[in-house]
Amino acid sequence: MTPPLLSWADIFSFTDYGALVALLANSIIAGAVLGIVGGLIGVFVMQRDLAFAVHGVSELSFAGAAAALLFGGSIVVGSVAGALVAALIIGLLGAQARDRNSIVGVLMPFGLGLGILFLSLHKGRSANKFSLLTGQIVSVSSPDLGWLLGISGVVFIALLVLWNPLRFDSLDPATAQARGLPTRTLNLVFMVLLGLIIAVSVHIIGALLVMALLVTPAAAAMRISAGPLAVPLWSALFGFVSAVGGIMLALAGTLPVSPYITTISFAIYLGCWAIQRIRNRTVRGGVHSTVRTRTPSTHTA
Repeated sequence: MTPPLLSWADIFSFTDYGALVALLANSIIAGAVLGIVGGLIGVFVMQRDLAFAVHGVSELSFAGAAAALLFGGSIVVGSVAGALVAALIIGLLGAQARDRNSIVGVLMPFGLGLGILFLSLHKGRSANKFSLLTGQIVSVSSPDLGWLLGISGVVFIALLVLWNPLRFDSLDPATAQARGLPTRTLNLVFMVLLGLIIAVSVHIIGALLVMALLVTPAAAAMRISAGPLAVPLWSALFGFVSAVGGIMLALAGTLPVSPYITTISFAIYLGCWAIQRIRNRTVRGGVHSTVRTRTPSTHTA
């Protein structure tokens, strides 16, 4: 009998799992912080229709990180620089959705091509190159964790301070502008915050799959709730579970961290989609039942 090409042991091995958890505590902390902050900012990403822009910024962030890897600089600093350049370009030139999408469409292939060029010139280990695209949990050193916590803290505090104006501008930009809200400045500030969190997310989950932390949790939360407090709380929880759960599975796995994070994130989205469908059917069934109950009395009258 021919043995299976792939066994469970090839995907998961919990040997010395406790020691691995202790050894990679930096990565778990980083994932928890990114999951929470990414889930919160993802609410505005969805409300402002910026999911496509997230991917565009991540490609320039990847190019910056690849340049830093090539020239011996800090990958986090290079990633932040590339993300900020992309965020500022989109924020300044992409005021209208059509303009924004075209700009992102131009930036994405440019950033990806530039990053691939830098990686091809780099003579180091191929694993380091690959991790910029798909993520790497073992590369979060203490200095990198400090950068990540600092940047995430800045984004988190800024979101709390600007939450109400950003929400108003995201849901009704025309009225917000008519009431004197500096919508253009808010848009630019938000893009900078988005660029910062994308840059540090690339370090964990990779440039290609960063939307699993910045789009999917918020999209899932909006499937099951519409409350101004419930949506960000659900989104932050989903982001936390996706990031930390993915990292905990990756510690016992042989695959890069990104497939685990994206799978958990997608499973949460499917679950929320199913809940929404069940609720809608229940509501429609209740309405139809009410109509059938009231119809005889109407005819009798």
